[in-house]
Amino acid sequence: MASQQTVKFTIKQDGTIAEQVIGAKGNECMLITERIEDRIGDVVSREFSPAFYETEAVDEYVHDSEGC
Repeated sequence: MASQQTVKFTIKQDGTIAEQVIGAKGNECMLITERIEDRIGDVVSREFSPAFYETEAVDEYVHDSEGC
């Protein structure tokens, strides 16, 4: 089941915008914000949270050809 993702924007007094994606793992955050960033302007810097380095758990199944 997919988790809920939230994008939080902070507009600073100098006009810069900071965004934070909550609830995304791996590069999901970049996929979520890609279209928004294209419209807002240039990305000056990125800071990745520990969730960026996480991956989705993958269930592995071993098929035993004997005794199917």
